[in-house]
Amino acid sequence: MSLSSSKTGFAAIGECMLELKEDTSNPDAPSLTLGYGGDTLNTSVYMSRLGVPTSYITALGDDPHSDWLLAQWHREGIDTEHIPRYKNRQPGLYWITTDDTGERSFKYWRQESPARQLFDDESQIQHLYQSIIGKRMIYLSGITLSLYSEVGYKRLLSFLTKLRSTGSIICFDGNFRPSLWQSTADARQRFESTVRLSDIVLPTFTDELTLFGDQTPQETADRLSSWGAREVAIKLGAQGCLVVQNDNLHLIAAKSIDRPVDTTAAGDSFNAGYLAARYKGASVKTAAERGNELASVVIMHNGAIVPPQVISKLV
Repeated sequence: MSLSSSKTGFAAIGECMLELKEDTSNPDAPSLTLGYGGDTLNTSVYMSRLGVPTSYITALGDDPHSDWLLAQWHREGIDTEHIPRYKNRQPGLYWITTDDTGERSFKYWRQESPARQLFDDESQIQHLYQSIIGKRMIYLSGITLSLYSEVGYKRLLSFLTKLRSTGSIICFDGNFRPSLWQSTADARQRFESTVRLSDIVLPTFTDELTLFGDQTPQETADRLSSWGAREVAIKLGAQGCLVVQNDNLHLIAAKSIDRPVDTTAAGDSFNAGYLAARYKGASVKTAAERGNELASVVIMHNGAIVPPQVISKLV
């Protein structure tokens, strides 16, 4: 698939929450660190750091923490001009813990998050459409899909359909978190409908195994291709990724890491490395190598967003 286009820039749709990270290194005095995170926002930060003009599409409250989030994103070079603010609301919150192997678990407080209202207002949707109609890549995730009511999700599909008809490239990360869904049937239906509107699909194989029962990455690739995905990059963790384009399959090995520090944002950073490379005209194989490289750096540091100097050499 050719990514050449007169359009420029990358826009991600989703939710970013306040992050409380638990530190139990001193059992007698455990502590919490305030940060922020969200799968689509994590990818946006890394896209911006890799030199791609990036916008974030979400909603926030009118509280000081929302002000703080906007300031952090602006500092990362992310366009936040078109983020609506709702009165007497505040962003969602999650608490993250990490085990001895670097795997993380989450507890969420997000039912009243303003991001969930983003597609409730038709006039707001039209404003958002006008703000990103010129973007080359539009990006969203399975977590994005879990945010909205049935009416909101249908409006999102219409939104994506119109953008795609104007030449925008729809990129979907099949990020499945069971706790965010009322049923797997709902998740399967929304995932399939979204893939059918997408050009580039970036699933994690373990998620596809859980949600769809795929037994091999090849089975995942075949299913997604049958739904119309033009380009698929299946993340395989320590084994790298499987890239499929025009019926050609490439297994791209990951860099060997003995003991990751924190796997938070491993998939999000892979997606950024991959999409930034594709945005700049790289082949799918080179893009997968860039994704693997960025993810291997991120997982050797604590937190979803690593210090900028850590990845400056990758730009």
